[in-house]
Amino acid sequence: MVEDLDPGSADAGVPAHFGDPMREQRLLETGVGLVDRSNREVIAVPGEERASWLHTLTTQHLSGLTAGQGSELLVLSPNGHVEQHAFVTEDGTTAWLDTEPGAGAGLLKYLEMMRFFTRVEPRDASAEIAVLSLVGPGAAELFPDLAAARVSAVPASRFAAGSVPPQATSLYSVRACEGGLARRVPLGVDLLVPRSAKAAVVEKLGVAPAGLWAYEAVRVAARVPRLGWETDHRTIPAEIGLMAAGVHLEKGCYRGQETVARVHNLGRPPRRQVLLHLDGVATDHPPARGTAVELDGRAVGFVGTAVRHHELGMIALAVVKRNVPDDARLTVGESAAAIDAE
Repeated sequence: MVEDLDPGSADAGVPAHFGDPMREQRLLETGVGLVDRSNREVIAVPGEERASWLHTLTTQHLSGLTAGQGSELLVLSPNGHVEQHAFVTEDGTTAWLDTEPGAGAGLLKYLEMMRFFTRVEPRDASAEIAVLSLVGPGAAELFPDLAAARVSAVPASRFAAGSVPPQATSLYSVRACEGGLARRVPLGVDLLVPRSAKAAVVEKLGVAPAGLWAYEAVRVAARVPRLGWETDHRTIPAEIGLMAAGVHLEKGCYRGQETVARVHNLGRPPRRQVLLHLDGVATDHPPARGTAVELDGRAVGFVGTAVRHHELGMIALAVVKRNVPDDARLTVGESAAAIDAE
């Protein structure tokens, strides 16, 4: 039985599960499963100046990006707040940016505003390209030629005590696959394939399907943030663990750089992302995105994504004030919550 997500959901249009969400979670954590994430929106950026142009507009060092490479990037506000997050995949003629459902229009609008006389032609390619994700340790076995993410380091002397880890940028291996591209990412391998060929690609791969509920449970347990879920209008990259993956600390100026540099050098972001264990939550009613996290009756943060995990029970990614102790007894709605300090 295939169940689609509610039409009112931000993730509408892709399967929630295929009859047994818990079995699908175990598959993604121990083997490999194929998750339809074709609701992600895709921006194509062809043009000979695309790499240097994206380099100047985003937090990532992209001026040397070549075919066979991918990475992550952020677009920040002038005050350093996260406005956009996308994966970038380069095929030699086009940089493909895939982002969250509903975020593509804002990203494309920003890119079009910043074109000026640059030789680039950004366009919405969501109707052309679909994203499929092979998730789990077995994904690497299907694509042994795709190396794990390579992380370039910043000298440790540049980091203040208690600051973020000494990592500047992640490069993801990319290769051609089934008329599209395969990209190695932390949770497995993402495929960017022609939307018209999606069904044929799924059939040829022959990998057991898993729904987005299972994917989200694995993502939350791995503490991977999601734009619009673990972010709000005040989020800065250091609060939710996006520094290593999406921010290059040795590149030139970009919008919001002053905030990034200040927090990086002081090592004191005002909030932090945590994993919560929730008690007393109904199985079919996890706390909604944006639900307040309280300490002694006072709001200290908000819930991003809450899921039921096959081993951990009800868990949630939340963003809380930095000074909330790891052993604090929190409440989320009517439920008790404890921070997983691992």
